[in-house]
Amino acid sequence: MNTGWRYVLKQCLLVLLVAVLCVLFLAIGLMLGYSVFGDGKNPFSILSTEKWVSIINKFTGK
Repeated sequence: MNTGWRYVLKQCLLVLLVAVLCVLFLAIGLMLGYSVFGDGKNPFSILSTEKWVSIINKFTGK
């Protein structure tokens, strides 16, 4: 019965690893797109909540 739990734990860790890698690559892609391909100066500013509030406000008209 221990092997069943070990398999489930391995699968959960694999899913967690994939989720963390997806978030990491999303952040890297956002920073590259904003600073290198866009006209942003600081690549870390795209990860701030103030920047996202201003982006959402532009699309919603607020």
